[in-house]
Amino acid sequence: MPFDTTTLDAPFTALAGFDWGADAAPLALIDAAVVAAHGDAALTSDLERRLGTIVSGSSSRGAREFACRKLSMIGTKAAVPVLAARLGDVDDSHMARFALERIPAPEAAAALRQALGSLRGDLRIGIISSLGGRRDAASVAPLAALLTGDATTAAAAAAALGRIATAEADAALAAVTPAPGPVAAAVIDARLACADALLAAGDRSAARAIYEAVAAMVGPSPTTHRDRAVRVAARSGVLDCLDDTASR
Repeated sequence: MPFDTTTLDAPFTALAGFDWGADAAPLALIDAAVVAAHGDAALTSDLERRLGTIVSGSSSRGAREFACRKLSMIGTKAAVPVLAARLGDVDDSHMARFALERIPAPEAAAALRQALGSLRGDLRIGIISSLGGRRDAASVAPLAALLTGDATTAAAAAAALGRIATAEADAALAAVTPAPGPVAAAVIDARLACADALLAAGDRSAARAIYEAVAAMVGPSPTTHRDRAVRVAARSGVLDCLDDTASR
């Protein structure tokens, strides 16, 4: 039986006036509708419209967060513009990108990439994290461009490339030679992550080359606990590449 969308009028009126600490029981029917919407394009469209009105409106931050969470579950490309419009808002950026990170439409990734070029500071760090979370291969080039920026941004970009974990992501990481410190450590960790992913995908040759390069970066006689740990991880990776029964 199709979901009766007229029953959502009262719950969405309640959501418009909702805030943290209030009784959430009146919103239960929205939760039920979100569950029912999977496989139901008409219901999904109706919910996206209603939730988008909350996100773009003047309701409380708690109401907007609720709406973003629901859009993260059922959102399509139709939800992208309203979420993208919130990426520059200090209060709402986190939840907007939380939703965009999870919406599978390519338009969601494109909106995050566009914001990467316009936002700064912590908001841009968040966008970088979300692009890494999506494992968005199209973001390798713009993330690579940030590896030579300020240390916080460069370390975040390195970590995101490590999560994307493609051969192209590793090539971008290999092209930079940061001074010893947090960025260099982030680059090494990300390269190990790329090698692990390539090994898991069966590309033993590419993975071994990365492991050997990382081992060379710390040298044959590392002096710090971290460098020793990195060398152990790299050498262990090389051995896994030689063992056709191993995977990561």
